[in-house]
Amino acid sequence: MDVDLISALTSPDRDAALEKLCEGPAVKTASYFDGTSIHLVTGHDEIMTVLTDPRFSNDANKQTKLDLSGAAGIPEDVRPYFMAALGAQDPPDHTRLRRLVSREFTFRRVERLKPRIREITGELLDALPQEADLVADLAYPLPIRVICELLGVPLEDQEHWRRWSRSLGGPDLETMAAGSRGLVAYIRELIAAKRAEPGEDLLSALVAHDELTEAETVSLAVSILLAGHETTVAVISAGALLVLTHPEQRERLTAEPERVADAVEEFLRYNGAADVGVFRYTLEPVELGGVAIPADEPVMPLYFGGNRDPRVFAEPSKLRLDRGRSDHLAFGHGIHYCLGAALARAELQIVFTELLRRFPGLALAHPEAPPAWRPGPARALESLPVRLS
Repeated sequence: MDVDLISALTSPDRDAALEKLCEGPAVKTASYFDGTSIHLVTGHDEIMTVLTDPRFSNDANKQTKLDLSGAAGIPEDVRPYFMAALGAQDPPDHTRLRRLVSREFTFRRVERLKPRIREITGELLDALPQEADLVADLAYPLPIRVICELLGVPLEDQEHWRRWSRSLGGPDLETMAAGSRGLVAYIRELIAAKRAEPGEDLLSALVAHDELTEAETVSLAVSILLAGHETTVAVISAGALLVLTHPEQRERLTAEPERVADAVEEFLRYNGAADVGVFRYTLEPVELGGVAIPADEPVMPLYFGGNRDPRVFAEPSKLRLDRGRSDHLAFGHGIHYCLGAALARAELQIVFTELLRRFPGLALAHPEAPPAWRPGPARALESLPVRLS
């Protein structure tokens, strides 16, 4: 009998539902949105195999049992732009694209951005009202401003990006279709503008590469936007909730700000931005976790399960800011490891350092209310009402 993944992802008590789903074997069958039966991988070691073994394909063109346009809400007219994304490619195409974007999206570029990240964080914290929503007032605007400045998106257009990126992570397929069309149309116009008048931004650098097709350039921009925005929004808001609901951990973190980097890694493990990973497809029969999986079968890694695997993490359901390890799966693993990991870590470390330093009396405005999680595969809060003191 298939486990009910969708019910777990949309449950009011999401953690308990997912923990229940992870019980038993590390590889099990589950029903997806459209009723398709998939192989769900919940164990850390088994997920690492899925992420590194070339028998598990990322190439969406090789996936015949899933209707991507229906399951992911991507209409046919813009589907090619998403099919060319880094996350939907196998070598050698993935190797070529990754090399090109890695040449421009460098650690040095992220280091140059850090003073600007601190500046934007300071501006947003200065503007917080006494009663604020940390999602709307901090978690959303910080990453979108940073990633848009990195890509060279004009300030006046950034609200459009926020709306489109949010629509792509939601459960409503019509909204996702409209968002994907709007995003692709805008990026195509922006690419044309960068060709005419290139700047010092990342998108101008990508446009300058003649080896990239337009679809590949659009896909890379979309991938960077989503990896650099929605995921960071989710971890800022979920991390703030964890800080505010674990007073002993918070006191220690406030007294020892040098522990923020370790705390960020634990936030990423405990409440990473995505509970599920990108589909893989078996190119040949594979045995995984003692389960025989035939060729041409969809396989989905459940990052939540890997990050809460008691075989790897002691007391996995407990938040421990002194855990001091980064072998979580929040950024994936292997050749598809998140390109924006260094940028996300920089933003998270800066925002939590400054938030705790400036507002030692920060508290939930409604501590009795349950967290308002957005439905869908992303682990993101709708809102987080707080009082500054």
